[in-house]
This record gives sequence, structure tokens and C-alpha cells, in this order.
Amino acid sequence: MLKKILAVTLVFLSFISVNAQSDTTKKAAAPIATNTFTASVDAYYRTNFNAPIGKTNNLTSFTNSQNSFELGMASVRWDHTIGKISATADLGFGRRANEFSYNDAGAMTAIKQLYVSYALSDKVKLTMGKWATHVGFELLDAYANRNYSMSYGFSYGPFFHTGLKADVSLGGKSAFMIGVANPTDFTTTTSGNKVAIAQFSTGTKDDKLKAFLNFQGGSTGANSGYNQFDLVLNGVISSQFGINYDGTVESVKTNGASSSWSSNALYLNYDPSSKFGLTLRGEYFDDKKSVTSAGIGSSVFATTLSANIKIDNLTIIPEIRVDNGSNAIYLKGDGSATQTTSGFILAAIYKF
Repeated sequence: MLKKILAVTLVFLSFISVNAQSDTTKKAAAPIATNTFTASVDAYYRTNFNAPIGKTNNLTSFTNSQNSFELGMASVRWDHTIGKISATADLGFGRRANEFSYNDAGAMTAIKQLYVSYALSDKVKLTMGKWATHVGFELLDAYANRNYSMSYGFSYGPFFHTGLKADVSLGGKSAFMIGVANPTDFTTTTSGNKVAIAQFSTGTKDDKLKAFLNFQGGSTGANSGYNQFDLVLNGVISSQFGINYDGTVESVKTNGASSSWSSNALYLNYDPSSKFGLTLRGEYFDDKKSVTSAGIGSSVFATTLSANIKIDNLTIIPEIRVDNGSNAIYLKGDGSATQTTSGFILAAIYKF
């Protein structure tokens, strides 16, 4: 009898073991989490050749200083992904971060980007939070630009959006994005007005030509609002030559009356070696109707020549810039007005 009980018990335990092993093999493998950390620091010296004492002759972002060594930004970014879920925390400290989040206060100015994403499928991804704008060619992080000073188009366009967006792949090199966000450059708001954002992107199979058509638009109150259209083209001519274009126009409606500002910027890149490169940026900026927040009241043709000297992770950028306005919007050393101003920047950027 005991032998029969033991035999039945062994058969039962063997059955459980086989089924347990079978069930284990049927379970999907747990998703693997990945983490990516990126950090950078930058500093610069800027002088304007004809600014009077106490003035900078600067009408663009992040370099509003004169005859001074300045801190740009210390930045750290963490990207985490597990399965269909991803999250990004991107923090910055310094002049660039403060000007980027100019509508925020306190610790909120350090949040450059903070968002979570969920992939509904391999073609559709939803994202909620704060992210750098899709509009324009230049970016906040100094290491992501070949010129250290910023264009007028970047400075008076949107910096970031806080909201919800959907990125949809159309197959091949084409995709579109559509979303809704708080009023431009507001992390938090009590306003019921929201901004519509959108982008269509495409490119050639070899990635030698890429195109991005961008949009933002919304209402700022009764009978008032704005719409901005932006086109970015990135071209690779050879391993040494590249060309980029960013054209943008924003129409602003105030109490039923419409006016606009625009920018057209062309970037010519030449890299004779992996250690040295040159970028010439020419920009025509039109704000003759004083539509931007600065109310410039002039058009400007700005020419910027920047060298990129690379030593491992360090990039040194010496830069010469000349801005010429259709009106006398700059100052001479004696305080009188002038149409033209010029200056020099020496920047050091380290990415790790």
C-alpha cells in the first residue's frame, strides 16, 4: 500500500513539475530597461566692438553680455525606457536654462524637458509633459548647434511646449505629429486657451535630404491669436559639405488687426576634417512692424561665421558676428544710434 501511495505521489509531483516548466516557457520575457545619461557644460566670453558702457547691442537669446566671461549652462539628461514606456528628465542650470523657461520661477526654470511616452504600437506614440519645440532648426543645448550665438528666428519663435502630442509613422522616412499644448512657453497656466501644434517630416532614402514642415497656432483671447508656419531643410552634399535652411513666418492678430514677422536663415557647413569645421549663417529677419515681443521695428541681416575646433569631447567655438539693420537700432560707443554692430565670441562646450 505504501509503495502504491509513493508511486502515485511521484507521478503527481512529476506532472506538476512538467506543467510548471511548460507554463514558465509560455511566459513572455520581462522587458529590459535601458538608461541613457547625457551631460554638458558651456561657458563663453563676448564683446561687442561698438557698444557703449552698460549696453550689449544684443537682440538675441543667451548671449546678452558685454566684455565679460559668462556661464552658459550645466545640463544633465536622463532617458529611461522599459517596454512600451519611456520617460525623459532634462535639467539645466544657468543663463540658457533661465532664459529658456523665462515664464517660470524658482526650481521650475531648471526643467528644460520632462515628459513620459507610451507606444500604442510600432507606429503611434503618445507623449505628455514639457518638451523643446519642434519649430525651427536651432536648439537650446549649445553642443547641438554649430553657431554659439542664436538666430533671431530662434529667439522670437517658441522655445517649448507643455501638453499632449501623438507621433505617427507613415512608413519609410515620413511621419507626422499632432498635439495640443498650453500657451507657448508656459509650463503652467490658468488660461483656457490652448495651442495646436503639428509637424510633417520626410526625407530621401539615403537621408541626404530631410524636410520638416512645422506649425503652431492658437487663440490669445477674443478676436486675437497667432499662427506660425516653419520649414526646415537639411541637406548633405558630401562628407565635407552640408547645407541647412530654416524659414519661418508668424502672423499675429490683435483686436482684429493682423501683422507678421519672419526669418529666413541659411547655414553653410564645411568640415575639412573631423577636428575642424566652419559654419556660415546668414539670416534675414523682418520685424519692421514691431510684432515680436522685443518690438524691434526694423529688418536685420545678420552674418555669423563660427569655427568648431574639436578636442575629444571638447568643442571650442571662436565666432565673428555682424548685424545690419534697416533702421538705426544699435548703439555706438558715444551712445548715438547706428544701423550696424559687430562682435566676437569665444565659447567652450564640453559634452559627456
